[in-house]
Amino acid sequence: MPLSICLILIIYGFFRMKNKKGNRILIAGIILLVFFSNKFISNRVMNAWEPDFKAISSLPIYEIGIVLTGVTNLDKNTNDRTFFNKGADRATHAMQLYKLGKIKKILITGGQGLNPTNSNTEAALLRDFMLIAGVDEGDIILEDQAKNTFQNAVFTKEILDNLGYSETQKHLLITSAFHMYRSKGCFDKAELITDTYPVDYYGYDNKFDLSNLLYPDPNSIFIWQKLFKEWIGIMMYKIVGYL
Repeated sequence: MPLSICLILIIYGFFRMKNKKGNRILIAGIILLVFFSNKFISNRVMNAWEPDFKAISSLPIYEIGIVLTGVTNLDKNTNDRTFFNKGADRATHAMQLYKLGKIKKILITGGQGLNPTNSNTEAALLRDFMLIAGVDEGDIILEDQAKNTFQNAVFTKEILDNLGYSETQKHLLITSAFHMYRSKGCFDKAELITDTYPVDYYGYDNKFDLSNLLYPDPNSIFIWQKLFKEWIGIMMYKIVGYL
C-alpha cells in the first residue's frame, strides 16, 4: 500500500543517513509521500479509473437491479437499524431506480465477509433498510452467502436460474464506480448479462485552486489505498481465474 511504501523508505533512509544511498532513499520516501497526499493528482487518477455516471432518463426498464453489498458497518451490532459506511449509494440509488420504475425488483447479494463479527448479513441489513424506505417485500430477492465479488456473481446466477429467469435476459448491475470493472468482469465470467450503473463516486469535478494543487491531504492517501487495493484485487482475480 502507498503509505506503507513511504514509511518503509523514510524509516530505512533515516537509519542509513550516513551514506548517500540512505539519503536518496529518505528523499524518495518524502517525495512519494508528497505525491500520494496531493489532492489534485489523486483525484485525476480516480476520475480516470471510475467510469462515467449514467443519466437515469437514458436507462431502459430492467426486471432486476443487482445490488452488491460491502457498504454497512458490521462492527456495530444492532437489530433495529442499519449502520452505513461509505457506499450507501448502492442501496439508495437502487431504491431511486425502483421508485422511478427503472427496475422492477432488487436483488441484494452479500453475506458477512471473511471475518464475521455480526449475526446479521449485509444483504439482510440492506433489505430491512429498503423495506422501511418503502420497497415492497415481494420485490426484494436476497442472496446472503457470498463472501467476495466472484461469489456475488456465481450465487446470483444460481438464484436467477432457480427462479426461472432466462439466461438471455439483461439485468442492471449496481455497485461503486471504482469497483465496477472487477464486478462486471465477475458477472461476465458467471455468464450473467448485465448493464452497469456505477454509483458511490470517490472522484469529484477537477478543481484548480491552491488547496487542491498544493496542500497535502490525508484523504488523498486513502484514495490511493482504495485504488491499490482494487488493482491488486483485479490482478489476483485474473490469476485465480475469476476474471
